[in-house]
Parts: sequence; C-alpha cells; structure tokens
Amino acid sequence: MMNNIPYLLALHSIDGLGPIRLRAVLEYFKDPKLAWEAKAEELLKIGIYKNTINLLIETRKKLEPETYAKKIAERGIKWVTIFDDNYPRLLAQIYDPPLVLYYKGELNSLNNKTVAVVGTRKITGYGKIATIQFTKGLVASGLTIVSGLARGVDSQAHLTAVSEGGKTIAVLGGGLNNIFPPENRGLAAKIANGFGAVVSEFPPDYPSLPGNFPARNRIISGLSLGVVVIEAAEDSGSLITARLALEQGREVFAVPGPITSDLSKGPVDLIKDGARAVFGPDEILEELGISQNQKSNIKNQNGENLTDEEKIILKTLENENRHIDEIGRELNFPSQKISALLLKMEISGLVQSIGAGVYCKK
Repeated sequence: MMNNIPYLLALHSIDGLGPIRLRAVLEYFKDPKLAWEAKAEELLKIGIYKNTINLLIETRKKLEPETYAKKIAERGIKWVTIFDDNYPRLLAQIYDPPLVLYYKGELNSLNNKTVAVVGTRKITGYGKIATIQFTKGLVASGLTIVSGLARGVDSQAHLTAVSEGGKTIAVLGGGLNNIFPPENRGLAAKIANGFGAVVSEFPPDYPSLPGNFPARNRIISGLSLGVVVIEAAEDSGSLITARLALEQGREVFAVPGPITSDLSKGPVDLIKDGARAVFGPDEILEELGISQNQKSNIKNQNGENLTDEEKIILKTLENENRHIDEIGRELNFPSQKISALLLKMEISGLVQSIGAGVYCKK
C-alpha cells in the first residue's frame, strides 16, 4: 500500500469517502490503486453510495494521482497516513481517526504532550486574560497547545503559545490552501515555521464549511490529553469538542466565568456533566500527572517588596477589572502618577492591561 500513496490521496479527495468508508474500501481492495481503478459494481458491493461512485468515476477522467500528489507537495504540504509509524499516537486511538492527515510544520509536535485550549469566537476581556494565563502555564511546563485557529479563544491560545516560545497545533476546518479566517493566515504561517504544525484531514483545496467543524473538533480532542474550555455559549462548538473528548476518554476542564456572562453557561454545563472546574493551569497539570517545570518568578505576587501605593492598587484590582481613571479617582492619585505606577507593575508582572485603559490583577 505504501507504494501507491498517490492513489490513496486521490481516493481521499472524493466527497463521500470519509474515514470509515475509505477504510472499508482499502480493507476490501488491499491496494489504493486497485480501489481507484475499481468498477462501479465492485464498489456497490461493499456499500459505497451510487452518488459517490459516480463522483469517483468522473474524477478519474480528469485527475491523475501521481500528478495530484506532486502538486500537493509543491505547495509545501506534507502528509502522514494511519498506516505510517509516525502517525499521531493519541489520534490513532479514537473511533474514526483520519486515514490521511495533511500538515505544514513539525510532525513530531503532534506526538508531544498536548492539551487543547478552546472557547468562544466572541472573546471578552476576561476570556483573554484566562486564555493567556492558562496557555502560559501549560506551555511553561512543556505542553503543546492544540486549538482550531478560529477567532477568539483559539487565536489567543495559539498567539500566546507562540509568544512564549512554545509549540502549538492548529487544526483546520478546511484544506491547508484555504486558511480560515483569512486574517489568521500569517499566524498559521508562523506556527508552521518553527512553532508546531498546521494540520487538516481535508484535501488541500477543500473549503472551510460549517459542516466541517464537528469533524475538525474530534481531531482537536483526539490529539489531546485533555481539553480546556474557556468561555462558551450554550450552543458553542467548543462544547462539541469537550463532549467528543469525554467520549474519547480524555480529560475535560472548564474555566468558570462571571455569572453575569452568557459565555459562562457553557463551562457551567460541562461542570454539571462531570468536567473538572479549574482556576489555574497547575490544577490541569496535577490532574494529568505532569510536573510543573517552571514556577512563576513574580516574588511580589504575595505582597513582598511592594510599596504601599502598589499594595493599594493591587487591593483595588483584587476582584474586578478597573479603568485607569477610575483607579486614580478612587485613590486620589494624579493621572501621571497612576499611569507610571501601573506601567511599573505591568512590567513586573503584577497587573495586566486588557485594552482601552482597563487593568486587572495578573
């Protein structure tokens, strides 16, 4: 079979030949080339739908497998099949693993210790802080971050992993020649160029369609030891990922959010269903039995070596985000002074700006 990989790629390009049906075809014919050249009667015999057979016959007229494989490679796209020894170990264990996985970047990053970080596309300031905090802690302990390259939590998880010098895997809902959303093309290129891998089970030119994402989500969870959900509405696709993870025997972690936010409902529902509520990355590491290699080096976090003014500001930010003007008015500090103090504390890692002049305790 390894000698006829171009024929496997050609078969894989046919709509209607998903992982289960394509596996049945290969088990019957033993050789992708024989399957590609099979007569309609033989394919009907093993349960392939007539529409799919007609599409295969039409595709054979215009697609030459060797040329097709060469064109994929010319775009810098590589592939790994389930028959290869270096196929991702965790992914191979799920019920319906992709027979072919296309990728750009480092294949070995798919076999690292991995945790998925997923959530809403409509990320809030709170969600951004939580995503950064959890991703940083997981990356610091050597974990690779898996997510879906979508807007919101996914993008923030990938960006944080890259900025921390870690590894991340972006799983697409379309082909590698159709990065979606388009504004993440640069991020995808950066990930593939030394920060992990961008992967897809869809043929390279396949569009990103809404119906693709449940299939994409099973790969996100399938590649991961556990899934962390940060902000998700009740109908969020992130909940599909989490429930697939439970079906696959993987750990699911939910980050609680403010009760005033609709995006807290998804994590709460997961907790009711048995997911573990987590308040920091150390709890995830503990659950997975992974030692935390790097502890926070912010010695001031517990109040050591802080000035009285810095202690007052931290107390003001204890339980909520505050605007710089609001802090200044409450403490009766001049704007120039409060700005200087907040800048110093941000550099020290004590507070964090979440944009528009709003700060929170780190």
